[in-house]
Amino acid sequence: MEQFLQVGVVTSTHGIRGEVKVFPTTDDPNRFKKLKEVTAQTKSGNEILKIRQVKFFKNMVILKFEGIDTIEDACRYRECPLLVARKDAVPLGPGEYFLCDLVGLDVYEDTGGYLGKLTEIIRTGANDVYVVERENEKEVLIPNTKDCIIEVSLDENRMKVHLLEGLL
Repeated sequence: MEQFLQVGVVTSTHGIRGEVKVFPTTDDPNRFKKLKEVTAQTKSGNEILKIRQVKFFKNMVILKFEGIDTIEDACRYRECPLLVARKDAVPLGPGEYFLCDLVGLDVYEDTGGYLGKLTEIIRTGANDVYVVERENEKEVLIPNTKDCIIEVSLDENRMKVHLLEGLL
């Protein structure tokens, strides 16, 4: 299991006072209001940044970090993923899970046969699509819909799916 979870990616600077624009990769961008700090994954290593101010503009989050007061200071965080420790993540409800925890699951058909390993999740507008790599065969793309995803068990490292006609 991942120790850190990504909540956003710095896309650019905002203004001249050290603010940055962040593309949120969390389902709820409002969670930034409750965060006190994030870990920036920089080229030179992870760096803890204390959040001083949070604003919203269109689909972006504008963050002001403590000690980052110029556009030049903010530039060094461009394209950096922003992470939170798993212990600081939003609590999950029953049947909810973090997408990063799904990667690597063994995927089985509802008929009982082994299909392959979930290797990637493609985020689309309507629903996520799970990429399942099969041994010596083409990968299969499975939409994350109630019709297709029957059961997810992180404890057993497995997912049960129903393959709609035409998916193979």
